[in-house]
Amino acid sequence: MSTNPIHSESPHKGKTGIRRVLNALGYSISGFRVAYRHESAFRQEVTLSVVLIPVSFFISTTGVGHGLMVSSILLVLLVELLNSAIEATVDRISLEDHNLAKRAKDIGSAAVLVSLINVAVTWVLILFF
Repeated sequence: MSTNPIHSESPHKGKTGIRRVLNALGYSISGFRVAYRHESAFRQEVTLSVVLIPVSFFISTTGVGHGLMVSSILLVLLVELLNSAIEATVDRISLEDHNLAKRAKDIGSAAVLVSLINVAVTWVLILFF
């Protein structure tokens, strides 16, 4: 076993330069695929994104307005990915019912709800005010 602190966490942490960037890109693409395949909420939110992002460019607003509309939607995807990671980690640790596991999952779900509310508020403010 290596005593080098770089290698103590993961054998992939020691990669540098372009190899590290390519590895990270591969892991990210894999993460999107796994989330899309296994998480129905993520698929629904991707569908919402595919519809709303193009729609946002047909709305008469400023560049900042478009940016806020698109970023609010992307934030939902980001939060859903993190929520799915929390749920997978909790399930990996134990499938038993436990109040801390429920708390972690409920808090992750609440974060997704807040991000969805953020989309609604952002779009309403830009469209009607």
